[in-house]
Amino acid sequence: MIRIFNHYLHRQTLLQVFFDLGLIVFAVIAVVLSQGKSAQTVLPFAASHGLSLAGCMFVINSATGFYQHVHNRSLTESCARALFGLLFGLPLAYMIFSLVPSHTDHRDLLTLVAMAAVAAVMVHRVYASHSTTQSRLRSRILIFGTGNAAREVGATLRASDPHVQIVGYYAGPNEGEPAVPAGEVIRDGSNLTEAALHHRVDEIVVALAERRGGSMPLRQLLDCKLSGVRVVDIATHFEKTLAQIKISHVNAGWLVFGDGFAQGMLRVAIKRFSDIVFATLILALSWPLMLLAALAIRIESRGPVLYRQERVGLNGAPFQVIKFRSMRADAEKDGKPRWATKNDDRVTRVGRFIRKVRIDELPQLFNVLRGEMSMVGPRPERQFFVDELVSKIPYYAVRHSVKPGLTGWAQVRYEYGSTVEDSIEKLQYDLYYVKNHTLFLDLLIMLETVAVVLTGKGAR
Repeated sequence: MIRIFNHYLHRQTLLQVFFDLGLIVFAVIAVVLSQGKSAQTVLPFAASHGLSLAGCMFVINSATGFYQHVHNRSLTESCARALFGLLFGLPLAYMIFSLVPSHTDHRDLLTLVAMAAVAAVMVHRVYASHSTTQSRLRSRILIFGTGNAAREVGATLRASDPHVQIVGYYAGPNEGEPAVPAGEVIRDGSNLTEAALHHRVDEIVVALAERRGGSMPLRQLLDCKLSGVRVVDIATHFEKTLAQIKISHVNAGWLVFGDGFAQGMLRVAIKRFSDIVFATLILALSWPLMLLAALAIRIESRGPVLYRQERVGLNGAPFQVIKFRSMRADAEKDGKPRWATKNDDRVTRVGRFIRKVRIDELPQLFNVLRGEMSMVGPRPERQFFVDELVSKIPYYAVRHSVKPGLTGWAQVRYEYGSTVEDSIEKLQYDLYYVKNHTLFLDLLIMLETVAVVLTGKGAR
């Protein structure tokens, strides 16, 4: 894992991005050089055309989810995503190299090569998603502990990260009966440092159930670190592996004394500026769609086109969120707030469609322009549900330290939730965002939001 602007990315993901970008730029440069062009001509051309197409393909692959860390996607689904990417990538390649004015004499050849490079990138995306050759790049991880926490770490790694190899579990001094498979416990008599070096371990995850009374061999852990082995605690492990903060494995001290949770004036100013730019741009592009949605809502059922509801915003301050009405006007005629459920009978036919493609959320762009919301942030909840969740879930109020968002890390990583258990899962993603939010992470979330909208994931 590599940390970029406070966000953890897999090395394989970065290699894939650089390969895709390099393939397109290299193809363009190779064609120009093969036609006898000088380097003075090649560099400006590659920069203005090859890099433009490479940047567009990065956005397309990100939006289709090819750079997401998913290893259980079927080959059919990957092929479908690749075809969808080609649907946008090939016309873009044609436009950039055929319609954009240039001084080259071999425009047709360059156009064909650029389109072929786009096709090659998509084929490689499918291949890389299902290839087993990446197993040679696996990180070797030793889990220090054999209790329930260690078992949870092992299960999480196997389920979420195909690029790691668990070499085994090493029992702590004061641990009882192991909760992990006995055959995976290292029992060769070596101490922790010797075991780590013998098994060529890249990282040790400390997952001890008991850390008092000499259970933590600090000297041995330090020796491991001095030998080049990474040592992380269980909370940091979940943060970088799942991109969430597990509230069952953190304490106030870890949150207070660790890094992150930066809310400086510069960050706030940059985020506000980007909110205004993106909200204005999306409104300019989506107003015909919003007009059609408003007309369809008006035709189908009586009641207002827009739906206003009080939600909890920054620092717990209430504000009126604006959405297209997707439910019957009498959806809560008894006055009792209820979460939306799957196949909710209160949702209209038009409402079901605009919810699926997230059109109902577009009026919240006006909340963004008014400064009540941000483009990216935790989902704004109603005061009734906030009061309930604050009383039941530790650290829930922390999510109100940033503005609520039109989209967010929890929204793109977890489907719509309607229970306290779902709220706990989403809070763990929200805490990760609040701790590590940067403009870089905001841009990644907006790209992943496109994939969520295209697939209709989590809509209710």
